[in-house]
Amino acid sequence: MSELVDTFNRTHRDLRVSLTDRCSLRCTYCMPKDFDKWLPSHELLTTDELITVIDVATEHGINQVRLTGGEPLLRPDIVDIVNRINSLSNPPELSLTTNALRLADLAAPLFEAGLVRVNVSLDTLSRERFKRLTFRDRIGDVFKGLKAAREAGLAPIKINSVLMPGVNDDEAPALLQWAINERFTLRFIEQMPLDAGGIWDRKTMVSAEQILNSLSPHFTLTPVPARGSAPAEEFYIDGGNQKVGIIASVTQPFCGACDRLRLTSDGQLRSCLFSRDETDLRKVLRSSKLSNTQIRDEISTRFQKTVLGKRAGHGIDDPSFVQPIRPMSAIGG
Repeated sequence: MSELVDTFNRTHRDLRVSLTDRCSLRCTYCMPKDFDKWLPSHELLTTDELITVIDVATEHGINQVRLTGGEPLLRPDIVDIVNRINSLSNPPELSLTTNALRLADLAAPLFEAGLVRVNVSLDTLSRERFKRLTFRDRIGDVFKGLKAAREAGLAPIKINSVLMPGVNDDEAPALLQWAINERFTLRFIEQMPLDAGGIWDRKTMVSAEQILNSLSPHFTLTPVPARGSAPAEEFYIDGGNQKVGIIASVTQPFCGACDRLRLTSDGQLRSCLFSRDETDLRKVLRSSKLSNTQIRDEISTRFQKTVLGKRAGHGIDDPSFVQPIRPMSAIGG
């Protein structure tokens, strides 16, 4: 089948697949603390449906799949999902983004099933701050999960941190030093307008420039020359091989090299994290009027149409930009 190339000549190789919109934490930049508008279970794609979509995507050149949520480790059959993706005729490189609360028990089975690497969300090293940020006293479980991931052989282990003014923005140097000591790859992420609670404010967001300014008195950071389609701008630390990344989706968008598509847990295909348009794949998957071959053909067609309709950029700087209705947990990180 043909590759997924949009009208700006961007070839799409990466599919982010959300397995659930539910999460065991309540990070303020992701969802309101009292959020309870979860998708009904019957609206979520079944494992068979997920595998069908991913299989079709690999036929179009998708060679990287990241499992997201919500919290993907809340999916009861997560190990089976990883195993089945890895058993496809043309399996993609498989990674997963998690809060790590269940990773201590699942790291080894996931690695054995075919998971390659993990991204772990962690915004602070302080137990008290973790409780305030997530409304859960679970930072110890995160550290246990990270240890289990390393022991299982998952690599690289990336840490995703969002800095917020007056909350944890003073922790940037400490987080990086900890990551260096633990041999993790740290990536700071600018807070994005995806909370669905209306609290995001660009004026108070910690920018990439501010992050670099807070790190520069403590570390010598040298830009890594080749970035490609990676979302993070990376820097070598103190002349060594270890790197730190900054994902500046808001102040320094990298849309021109974007090669990602997103599948929500309820089967909606999105061309952009910030898009307000979705293509319904669940309706096709559950059509009683189509044969299996026709279902696959129609999914293929919808992948191509979605890519052809992709815009040049997310448009956050445009005065007409409207924040997506869904929170990050429902879209998939």
